[in-house]
Parts: sequence; C-alpha cells; structure tokens
Amino acid sequence: MAINWPELRAAAIDVASRAYAPYSRLRVGAAGLTTDGRILTGCNVENASYGLTLCAECGLVSALHATPPSASNGAAPPLLIAVAVVAGDGDPLLPCGRCRQLLLEAGGPGLLVDTASGPVTLADLLPASFGTADLAARRDQAAPPPPPQSGHGSQLLHQISGERPRHARRRITDPRQAG
Repeated sequence: MAINWPELRAAAIDVASRAYAPYSRLRVGAAGLTTDGRILTGCNVENASYGLTLCAECGLVSALHATPPSASNGAAPPLLIAVAVVAGDGDPLLPCGRCRQLLLEAGGPGLLVDTASGPVTLADLLPASFGTADLAARRDQAAPPPPPQSGHGSQLLHQISGERPRHARRRITDPRQAG
C-alpha cells in the first residue's frame, strides 16, 4: 500500500489544532494509516497533574482499538503501518519512549514513523524493545496469585483483625438495648 505522507501530515496538523494543551502550550497531533487503508488521528490532552496527560499517540492507538475492523479485513483488527506526529506548527515530532512502546504493539517493529529526515522504522527508534514475547518468556509461573478482592479494603483489614467494621457494628440509640 502506498503511503501518502503529505496527507498523513495534514491530518496530524488538523487534529493538533484540537489538542488540549493549556499547560505546555505544545499542541501535538498524530495520524496513522491502517492496514485496511483508513487514516486515524489523535491529539494530546493535558491535565494539571501532568502525569495524567495523554500524548497524541495514545489518542491514536485508542482510536485504532475503538474502530471496528473493516468488512474487507474480516475480523482481524487493523494495525498501523505509518504514523506522522507533528507539533501545532506542522513540524514533525518524534514519539516519546512511552508512545514508541504503545506504537510497537499497534503496528510492530516495521511501522514507519515520519521524521524531519524522512520515514524510519519503529525498530530503528526503539531498538531492543520490550514486547509480548518478553512477557511470555519471563513471566514467573511460581508467583502466588493475587489476594482476593472481596470488598472494600477496610473490610479486608477487619476480617484479618477479627474486628467488625464500623458500618457493620450495631448502633445503639437506647441505653436499655446495650445489654
């Protein structure tokens, strides 16, 4: 499939104009071409806590997963084959490390990423990446299962201590009932 890089960049520039970036004032847009020929987009959405900020690439990957497979692609979910990420001024930006990891699962190491000097593969931007094969190979099979989540944390604490939770204690409003 031919990649129309000017069209991808234009879609990224367009969505960057809708980014919510009141703190950094760096609007970012991402556009991706899927294996079934669609162009999907995402923009950054900042949060005052900074740590909860969503990068444009996160929005793009969310759009990829939210989009049902096309009829021509059967039941297989689409993958990304090319991505353009731009600042609000239209100049290319490279995805951060977190976003490179997200893009790896959305398109694989052969995913093409637009840069100021031309497209490069994600494998070039994220060498020795961590993926699902690493999880499968390194998962600790002997690890104990997580504890049961039987309710509110304070209830679990009271179950361990043998004390009844406050909300489960009998409320006495008449002193004659205290016996």
